[in-house]
This record gives sequence, structure tokens and C-alpha cells, in this order.
Amino acid sequence: MKRPWYTLLKFIAFVVLISLKSGETELEMYLIKAANAPLRLEPVLRSIVNYGIFLLGLNLGVSVLKYFYRRRKKIPLHRTDNVLSGIENISIIVSALATVVLVMSFFGIDPKSLLTGLSIVAAAIAIITKEYITNIIGGIAISFSDEISIGDYIKMEPYKGRVTDLTITRIALLTNDDEIVYIPHTKIFTSEVVNYTKSGIRRVSIEFEIGIGVINTVETFEHDLIENISEYHQYIEPGSFWLKIQDIHKDNVAMKFQFVLKAINRQLEMEIRKKTVRSIVNHIRRHQV
Repeated sequence: MKRPWYTLLKFIAFVVLISLKSGETELEMYLIKAANAPLRLEPVLRSIVNYGIFLLGLNLGVSVLKYFYRRRKKIPLHRTDNVLSGIENISIIVSALATVVLVMSFFGIDPKSLLTGLSIVAAAIAIITKEYITNIIGGIAISFSDEISIGDYIKMEPYKGRVTDLTITRIALLTNDDEIVYIPHTKIFTSEVVNYTKSGIRRVSIEFEIGIGVINTVETFEHDLIENISEYHQYIEPGSFWLKIQDIHKDNVAMKFQFVLKAINRQLEMEIRKKTVRSIVNHIRRHQV
């Protein structure tokens, strides 16, 4: 628990409200007299006390659950995972529903009778908010699955990057360009997603096109590319380098430079990619007529 004093204050407030709840009649009459308010505020005060007890109890329960989960999985306080995000998202949804019920109680509306009497309106609202509700359900499903986790490196066209957060309705993706992209959960379910972390893919491919006139021989060009990243050879499987010709055009050649990393490391992959691309550009500039 990141702030034990804050959790302690919430626990004390919860105990106080429970104690007042046991003698709520005296409490309500005291508050009404103190505020010089009419007796019709009695149901409102009772609803507020019940609402406070529910929210504090929910919050304390979530905090305890997350504490023991972190302890079991040995997850530090500054990190999170799918289950922790899922628990947090569910608590937000439950709190929002409790707030709606509280507001309805202020107007003397019974939630059960309202839902029964306004079934047609409720159906229309469900249709209008279908996508939002679907995103929420999808977020809960993803949170408690192991298909996509926080920290995974994934590709979903046109984006490619690392998952940094799972919100109620969207996934936060940190792309290779250091941009945060928020992708709705529904798009995750309806699109083809490649999870490099889960699949254990260590092969790196760099595709490019180069003019035929700037290459002496393919073997020499391949050797130059390999030598340009010699500082990273300790992280690359020996003998895994391969310069592949994909297509030949009139004035240029489409190529793919591949190698296999010894271990999955996306930061290292990005550094090697940058080094390789720059060496290709420099090679072209040196050999341009």
C-alpha cells in the first residue's frame, strides 16, 4: 500500500460510519437539528451514510486485494499488470453504479421500479451506448486474460509498440515514435494483433529499397551492413544474418536484412534498426553518382 496513512484514514472513516450507522436515528436527528433542516432530509442523510460506507468498504477491499496480489506475485508498487488494472476498472464501474443509485435516491426513485417501467428507454440507451459497453466488457476480458499484458510488445496495423496501460475502454500503446496511442478494446478483438512478447519472436527484419547502381555486389553490401552493427554482435545469434532480395525493379531492388536476437529486447532492437537504417542511407549517399 503506497500511502499507509491514507489507507488508515479511510479505515477510521469506515469504522466511524459503521458506528454511526448502528445509531443512525440519533445521528440523523442530530444533523437535522444542527442544520435546522426539515425532517424530509432523513432519507437523504441515510442514503449518504450508506453510500459512504459502501464506497469506503469497496475501496478498502480493493486495496487489501491488490496488496496481497502484489505480495504473491512480487510486483513492486510502481508497476502494474492486467489483473491489477482489471480490479481497478471493476471498482470504478461499481462505484459509478453506486453513485447513480445515490442520485436516484435523492429524488425518491426506486432503481428496480425505474428499470422495470422504463424497459424501452433502457433498451434504447443500451443501443446508443452499445460500443461503449462493449469496450468495457472487452477491457474486463483482456484484463483477466494472458493474451495481451502490460509491457507486451505488439503490432496492430498501423501501430507497433509496447502496451503501457489498460484502461476501462482502451489500451495505451507506446509506439516506436514515442507516441501514446489509445486503441479501443473492440478494435483489439476485431483486428489481427501480433504479440511479439508472447510468441517469443526474436527475428528482426528491416525492409528497404535501394538503387541498383549504388551496390557493387550483394555479398559486399551484406558484409558492410553486418560490420556496421558489429558493436551489437554479442546480442545477435552467430550466423543468423541474411540479406534477402525480395523484388527487382528497373532501377532499384527491394531487400530485407534479417538477424536473430539472442533474447527479446525491444529497446535493443530499436537501436539496431536505427543504426542499420542510417548505415543504408549513408551507403547510398556515398555511392550516388
